[in-house]
Amino acid sequence: MRILIALLILTIFLSCNRKSKKENSEQTQNMKDYVLEEDGGIYIEVFDSTNIDENRYTANNRIYKENISFTFSFEHITKDGEKLFFKNDTTKEESKYQWKFVKPNSEDKDIIEKVKISVKYGLEPMIQYVSEYNQSILQYDYPTINNALPFNSISGAIENENNVWIHPPRDKYFRILELNPFPFIKAPYKVGTSWEWKLGIGSSWGDERWKTWEGKIENQYTYEITGKKIVETNFGKIECFIITSNASSDIGKTKLTAYFNEHYGFIGLYYTNIDGSKTNLKLIEHSNKKTNE
Repeated sequence: MRILIALLILTIFLSCNRKSKKENSEQTQNMKDYVLEEDGGIYIEVFDSTNIDENRYTANNRIYKENISFTFSFEHITKDGEKLFFKNDTTKEESKYQWKFVKPNSEDKDIIEKVKISVKYGLEPMIQYVSEYNQSILQYDYPTINNALPFNSISGAIENENNVWIHPPRDKYFRILELNPFPFIKAPYKVGTSWEWKLGIGSSWGDERWKTWEGKIENQYTYEITGKKIVETNFGKIECFIITSNASSDIGKTKLTAYFNEHYGFIGLYYTNIDGSKTNLKLIEHSNKKTNE
């Protein structure tokens, strides 16, 4: 009888101990040293003053994590339905205008058909220019057909439990996307969730090939999760939320239909530009530099 009582006590102790460890583990996972504050329609992380880790805005990401890269195919579709790509054109004086359209059947090895977005460690180099920079660092590369990398740039992403928001590619030809809704999803992730945002855009983003203006305009954005869909990708069939968004300003309207997956992020970005043309970006490669996956 004493043996049975001892075994019963031991079983209860082990059960409570396992439960205690599980609860402690869950509490540890739920602990965070930041609060979320809304800034112009986007929730950002505000950390405890004791956290000075330069990687703090990226370490807790689930999608846009350090060493992960996302490679997209891209195409430009004119108002008349013609498919085009682009390449560098150094005959222009200003760097931002140094590009020109080319047809896909060209044998030119300098044609750019892809965009690669890589998540970097820490806050450099942005922290050098913005002392309170609060985004994960993204590097944008533009591989040519022969895999050369003629130029790149740095920008950012915001990812937390309330929203995911990233800058689109905005170099050379891709400067046209500044006038479109940015890739953006807000919780709760379910059909019917809607929100708004706005952004001031200066005339330096203009180009005679699509639109020019004087001074600063303000884009007013509306977003809504309008559906869910199983999408066939290079990674298999994955479930995505469909976010339909519109932008409106004094110079016109643009649109973005985005496909978002909670593991791969924005896997499809289908823009209708200010001049009626379209820019399509489709995720074709997802890799982890650290694990070579």
